[in-house]
Amino acid sequence: MLIPALRSLFSPLISRRSGRVLFCTNPPKEPPLSSFASSPINNSPPPETPQEPRVSSSFYSTSSSSTQTAAADSATSASAASGEFGSAPPPTAKKGTVWSSILKYGLVAAVTGATAAAGYATYAFTLDEVDEKTKAFRCSANYTVEDDASTIDKVQALLRSASMTVPAKAVELYLDLRRVIEEQVRGFTEPSSDKLLPDLHPLEQHVFTLVLDLNETLVYSDWKRDRGWRTFKRPGVNAFLEHLAQFYEIVVYSDELSMYVDPVIERLDQKQCIRYRLSRSATKYQDGKHYRDLSKLNRDPAKILYVSGHALESSLQLENCVPIKPWKPEDVNDTALLDLIPFLEYVARNRPSDIRPVLASYQGRDIGKEFIERSKEHQRRMQEQKQHGRFWGRICFFDGVIWWLMAAAAAATGGGN
Repeated sequence: MLIPALRSLFSPLISRRSGRVLFCTNPPKEPPLSSFASSPINNSPPPETPQEPRVSSSFYSTSSSSTQTAAADSATSASAASGEFGSAPPPTAKKGTVWSSILKYGLVAAVTGATAAAGYATYAFTLDEVDEKTKAFRCSANYTVEDDASTIDKVQALLRSASMTVPAKAVELYLDLRRVIEEQVRGFTEPSSDKLLPDLHPLEQHVFTLVLDLNETLVYSDWKRDRGWRTFKRPGVNAFLEHLAQFYEIVVYSDELSMYVDPVIERLDQKQCIRYRLSRSATKYQDGKHYRDLSKLNRDPAKILYVSGHALESSLQLENCVPIKPWKPEDVNDTALLDLIPFLEYVARNRPSDIRPVLASYQGRDIGKEFIERSKEHQRRMQEQKQHGRFWGRICFFDGVIWWLMAAAAAATGGGN
């Protein structure tokens, strides 16, 4: 009777799951001994009432993580022994992974090689050269055999055509793309037309064309914070335009935008001496600069003169250039335009068959001043020739008088005899 009573007393202190004793800081008080004495004595033990162990915040367990790991391993082994598996088997390698990798890297290599070949062809050859060099290769993709050919020949032709179709189509795609891109780029780099000026009137076929630059040649424009944009006229520009408009077809050819060129010319040319004006859209963009292409003017190159303060740096036809000193507003005594009038008038009046050899004779010199010096030298020589001619004329006159006198004397002597 005493043992069952003690077991029921200490049963809350024993854990059935872990089999370990839980120590309580505040154990329940033991019932008084009188309770045991008052209980009836029975030979059969009283039935045990199963009670769950109560674990409060005051209890703490001495079991460690190693015990939990061991319990988990034992549970896993037990489930494995019973034929139950809680986790799936490790994944196996997919079939065809090697071939997919080979195809992937092969495709990358093909695209890289095609890109490199396209870049080299674009750098080294023009579009027409690439078209000519690949024509035979593209035609080989359409390889056919006769109907009476053997089966082996037909199979070979089919395999050859299939293997050549993709590269041939790639080449054709490259040519089409390059042609479209070059047409778009040409719109920005080439002049807007192959004939920038209309046809010359039949009665003016002998007239020379005088092409003038705008900035630092006829005017000078600059910008400052306190006043913004201002444009200054070069000294003598009005007299220059008015006088030479009688002899030349005057064209202003600038690398500035038309939104700048048009207002400046409208204020500069009040008497309509300038026939045509060309802006940046008519220039050729090359090596980061805008050049004047005189071959696109629809005029005879032998009758074109290009006057500019930067003629040799801004024109593609150097043999037609008439360079003059660039002008800035600080040079108030500039006479470059006025000094050039005699030379240009002389050219217009004498009409050489080709102006380019004439300009070549002035290479490296100031044409306006050099022409004045040559003109003075020419006048001096003409005067010397005139004086020399007068001297010999006088000598000839006296010789004639003497000869006449001698002849008269001889005739008189002969008559006397």
